[in-house]
Amino acid sequence: MGDLDTTLNLLQNKVRRQILERLVREPHYPMQLADRIGVSQQAIMKHLKLLESSDFVVKMKVASSIGGPPKNIYSIQQAISLRIDLGPDLFTCEQRKLPSGGPMRLSNQLPKPAIGVAEAVSGRKKISLSEGMSHLGEITSALDDIDEQRDALIALHQVVKHKISSSVDSEFDSYETRAVVHKMLESPRSQLNLKALSQELRLGASATEEIMDTVRLRLLREIGEKSGYIFAAPEGTDLPWWAMLELKRKIN
Repeated sequence: MGDLDTTLNLLQNKVRRQILERLVREPHYPMQLADRIGVSQQAIMKHLKLLESSDFVVKMKVASSIGGPPKNIYSIQQAISLRIDLGPDLFTCEQRKLPSGGPMRLSNQLPKPAIGVAEAVSGRKKISLSEGMSHLGEITSALDDIDEQRDALIALHQVVKHKISSSVDSEFDSYETRAVVHKMLESPRSQLNLKALSQELRLGASATEEIMDTVRLRLLREIGEKSGYIFAAPEGTDLPWWAMLELKRKIN
């Protein structure tokens, strides 16, 4: 799977999107694509080479139906999902690889409405058009429900982030410190890569560690003031990564 920047660069081109739209339906010859899309075969080949070099498509040689030399036919190789969320206090852009495996292998990750579909198609090489339409309708309905829930969660996320941003702006004078806080807010359950953060902020290792200490102590103090407690736990307790006093975060 190519990286996010490569994927975005490939998909920003309308002709390449049209090529992929047709290849997901069935494999195509370059001449077919040129005729259907309305561009030269030379241009189609240029786009196919770019898609192939990034493993989006794969080519196979098939025998000619008229007895000539074998011809190249192209089909889809990748199975990914792109997610972009943008708002006044929100920006996320990620590429996810879709899980592989048969219907029953996926069933433990599926919502209840889709499990019946997985059970109905499992072990079968072919299903009728009418049955396929019915199953795809159920899957589409389930996806619509998930999308509506996700949209609502993203909107709530943005509201919370906006309220936090006001506090961050008023409580931290340094741009670099605010940048660290916002990085933490973007992935609150994941430990920061301080080496990458140091490079992004163009700060030295000690300066970045000092900022982390400032932010960590502020968080601990806020929690203590609100709860009346301090963090104290036996060794091995699963604490938030930023709350560990002896956190080894040396930047190499």
